[in-house]
Amino acid sequence: MMIMEKDKFMERAIGEARKSLEQGGIPIGSVLIKNGKIVSTGHNKRVQEDNPILHGEMDCLNNAGRIGSFKDTVIYSTLMPCYMCAGTIVQFKIPKVIVGESRTFEGAKGFMEEHGVEVIDLDLSECKEMMDEFIEKYPEIWNEDIGEV
Repeated sequence: MMIMEKDKFMERAIGEARKSLEQGGIPIGSVLIKNGKIVSTGHNKRVQEDNPILHGEMDCLNNAGRIGSFKDTVIYSTLMPCYMCAGTIVQFKIPKVIVGESRTFEGAKGFMEEHGVEVIDLDLSECKEMMDEFIEKYPEIWNEDIGEV
């Protein structure tokens, strides 16, 4: 696995996660890149919009709208995507996912890799700490988010 450092796109995803937190939501952010430019951003809005499927990646992809092919895109997420989000990534044939961390939630890395998606986990303490603080403060919201209620 190629080791990368946090770049401006992950910084933007972290900013989206912080925006969600400020709105009372789960601090997970996402950014979609095509040809080196931001196509869309999003963050987890399950709490804010009372929508069980509006994870960070789903919000980001929804905000992208119809862009034709996703085959030359990269999606960033502050947390390893769950199976729902990973399924959408596979369905849209997004070839690469760059993740802030997966210690909080292992997600669906193996599933994505089995379907040809390159997954890079930056293991950023900044992302982990943000999730740890949220989970400590709102364990019931987190458990609902990952289907553990």
